[in-house]
Amino acid sequence: MKRTRWAAASAAALALASMLTACSSGQADTAAGSGDSKPKSGKIKIAYLQKQGDQQYFVDEGAGAKAKATELGDVEVSMFDLGTDSDKAINALDQVIAQKFDAIAIVVPDQLIGPQVIDKAKQAGIPLIASDDVIKDAAGAEAPFAGFDGTAMGEKVGTEAGTLFKQSGWSAADTRIISAYKQDLSVCQDRVNAADKAFAAAAGAEVKVIKLGTDNSAVDAQNKTGALVTANAGVKHWIVYGCNDENVSGVVTALANARFGATDVIGVGLGAYLACKDWQAGTASGFKSALFIDGREVGASAVQALVKKVRDGVDLPAKTVANTAIVNKDTWQSAGVKCS
Repeated sequence: MKRTRWAAASAAALALASMLTACSSGQADTAAGSGDSKPKSGKIKIAYLQKQGDQQYFVDEGAGAKAKATELGDVEVSMFDLGTDSDKAINALDQVIAQKFDAIAIVVPDQLIGPQVIDKAKQAGIPLIASDDVIKDAAGAEAPFAGFDGTAMGEKVGTEAGTLFKQSGWSAADTRIISAYKQDLSVCQDRVNAADKAFAAAAGAEVKVIKLGTDNSAVDAQNKTGALVTANAGVKHWIVYGCNDENVSGVVTALANARFGATDVIGVGLGAYLACKDWQAGTASGFKSALFIDGREVGASAVQALVKKVRDGVDLPAKTVANTAIVNKDTWQSAGVKCS
């Protein structure tokens, strides 16, 4: 009887040990893969990877991230400029993982690399937040996000452009809208599609929209506008909006070079960091308004969320959406736009 009890107890102990070993292996891997590591004390190192890091918006975003790191204390933010190169983005991601950064914020050059980016961070057990551009894993689930509501932004831009058109007294027949944006980027699609609808509602007229595909830079927008103007020789008035200030700035500059005066152009930017340069100089410009988006706020929000995750174990919020506001030559300074 005693032998039987002892054998049963031994078997139970072995089974329990086996279960604990299996749980330790499986659950630890899962936790590490999802970035759910134990809270950390001491210095926190955050890698902030950005596409087109030389654009003013992203410069501001980096400044906001670093300022928040200083405010929180014992946090170091390293910026990485990816340009528009997806291979460079993956290599940089491998680099920061190898260097054992504690957390990652990334603005991808191409949303198609989202599944690869998310999987690499998950496998390394490093918390990751998508900044500005939404990315999804292979199953279609979005990564935690810090940025702006693209649809709401587009609605504000379109409403402003429609209102200004209505006030202008222009005829829809000899007016065209140039909507300039990177056409394979979902956040740009959200912005301009919403702008088109909001413009029609605010303008109370049907104005033909011409879609202009760009790489989201001012130079590309300017270069591609020339042929568009030539192909629309009968147009007297232009309305311009797009995915960012760079697009609108490039188009407005090209229209000025084509001898369209500031009174014949209504440009509504998205960013205000380029629009404000014309306003600051006091020169007549087709840049009439812009939606002020503060990159500093996004950078700060991303860093704060990542620090809470690493330091306190607080789950990353699914979405952190920053505020926006329409500004013009009379209101940009009081709104807090920093014009360099």
